[in-house]
Amino acid sequence: MNKLLKSALASAGALLIMGLVPSVHAAKGDHGVDWSIYQGSQGKFAIAQIGGYQGYIYDQSTYATQVQYAIAKGKRAHTYVWWQDITDYATADAVLDYFLPKIQTPKGSIVALDIESGGQNTDVIMHALQRIKDSGYTPMVYGYKNYLQASTDLQRIAKSYELWLAEYPNYEVTPEPNYNYFPSFDNVGLFQFTSTYVAEGLDGNVDLSGVTDNGYKHGNPEKPNTDTPAIDAGKEADNTPKADIAAGMTVKVNFSATHYATGEDIPDFVKGEPHKVLEVDGNRVLLDDIYSWVNKKNVEILDANTQANTAEFNGVFVLDSWKYEFGGVYARNEDMAIPVADYHNDMPASAITLTDRFGNPSADQNGLGNNGVPEYFTLNGRYKVLQRVGSSIEVEMNGESVWLQAAFAN
Repeated sequence: MNKLLKSALASAGALLIMGLVPSVHAAKGDHGVDWSIYQGSQGKFAIAQIGGYQGYIYDQSTYATQVQYAIAKGKRAHTYVWWQDITDYATADAVLDYFLPKIQTPKGSIVALDIESGGQNTDVIMHALQRIKDSGYTPMVYGYKNYLQASTDLQRIAKSYELWLAEYPNYEVTPEPNYNYFPSFDNVGLFQFTSTYVAEGLDGNVDLSGVTDNGYKHGNPEKPNTDTPAIDAGKEADNTPKADIAAGMTVKVNFSATHYATGEDIPDFVKGEPHKVLEVDGNRVLLDDIYSWVNKKNVEILDANTQANTAEFNGVFVLDSWKYEFGGVYARNEDMAIPVADYHNDMPASAITLTDRFGNPSADQNGLGNNGVPEYFTLNGRYKVLQRVGSSIEVEMNGESVWLQAAFAN
């Protein structure tokens, strides 16, 4: 479940999340998925990655939206943190001090440490799990049994905390667990039985103990024990009648939908993904990206916010560095980037105009490279907003997804 993105996913676009599962009372045996970024969803619960540590602390910018969308579709949302090479108390405390205040799932919900790579220290892990518990959440450890046994005192951990263990028979599509491959151990609360729950690839889990009820009254995602902004937004979307769908809202096309309002077949790739509503006409809606009319009965609201879906970035910016990635050339401004900056924050060179420090366009639009000579640029025009998450905004620049600090957007 290493969820650090690989280069092939750099332009994957919007999140591929949300199934068509109604609110239900939780029970042992419920299926669910875990999300990092750009993944689909099924099941009755979802465990979203907030970020992690791999020599440095990094955020998963889609975390809050995933929690919001999970609640909007009647799923119980939980959290996990990537935990690698954290072998001293100071680093563990720094990571937890950073992430615990950012958790958007309710008190009592799962906060798991994803322990599957690098160096580990059982004493430090136990310290971290106790801090998670003291903060009002349900601590768990995720990983592969063989690695955890080789890298930690797993029996000691299992005496105090439930385990979330993974074992796969193969990489074929596996919608149901194969218990012949169950990683038998004490106190296993969640079993991750596949990384190919659907054909596109998705980690599938089964709740063995009812632990995914935690944080939700009687397992009902409409009634979390505490509210957070992401949950509030999800509940607002879930409680908005379809009759009130308006331009600017975000919806998904149900997997059960078969035909557009105009009669053509709806392809599978359209279903389950977030789409902005461009226009409403009676009982049908026109959706962005696909520019097709869909009957209201065939969509579900993910975000009831109708704020403007374009943004512009005014001002003259320092071109801190050029990046050469995925066969293209990109520009980065460290102030606009989301720490820790990576390729998600890099702007296509074709989207920027090189200028002097006063914003006057340069006659030569060929960049000088990373040679220490100051370079400046402007961003011209308005860009489509793919989503807004906390202090971050995802926009489309020349057909590519770029994440920037929302403070710079107008």
